[in-house]
Amino acid sequence: MGEVYRARDLRLDREVAIKVMAPHVASDPEMRRRFETEAKAVAALSHPGILSIYELVVVDGVPVAVMELLEGESLRQRLRRGSIEWREAVRIAAAVSEGLAAAHAKGVVHRDLKPDNVFLTSGGLVKILDFGLALQRLDTETLPATMARTVQGTILGTFGYMSPEQVLGERVDGRSDVFAAGCVLYEMLTGKPLFSGATPQEIIASVLHDTVTNVDAFDPKSPPELRAIDSRTFSFPASRCR
Repeated sequence: MGEVYRARDLRLDREVAIKVMAPHVASDPEMRRRFETEAKAVAALSHPGILSIYELVVVDGVPVAVMELLEGESLRQRLRRGSIEWREAVRIAAAVSEGLAAAHAKGVVHRDLKPDNVFLTSGGLVKILDFGLALQRLDTETLPATMARTVQGTILGTFGYMSPEQVLGERVDGRSDVFAAGCVLYEMLTGKPLFSGATPQEIIASVLHDTVTNVDAFDPKSPPELRAIDSRTFSFPASRCR
């Protein structure tokens, strides 16, 4: 959607990140609405496990979000070095779960949770990023037509982390985020995505039909309870996830 820069807030004398919407994207009313939706969704979520947005302004017709500046690396960058020891993976997963719980309590569904959108700060905190596909659980009849189309009948998200309902373009709720969190936990424990394929069609087929989690790929020192929790996450359909 745009680019992110390091900047300094001269009024409060602090470093921040500013997310500037790309001009060609800003000219698209739907993409502009999605950018603003992200800012509003995150602003409503005051939680240490979710990236903070301080302000949303428009400069020369271009939306700009002023955000918390984070130091560290994304979970995706960390996974490029291999799997994560099970205790640390559980710590990260628990922090992500707490952030998602706070979002769901406010009626906000992330819909695009993946390692790229989980940030590990140099201070040891875990932050959920990028609520660009965030959706408030409202009746479609009360939503603008443009948003209603993103609720039902449209596939939005990242293949390999989307629940079966999401892949099929059906309406989703917070349980699809739980499904994605299980995918992320599995990838942390094994160093490999749970669902993969050479094409999006192969990944979709894997999500819809592969119902058994390969817990043998887990660290053999990990407790049986952890294997049971991760396997339970992938009950199909995701609407059965608890």
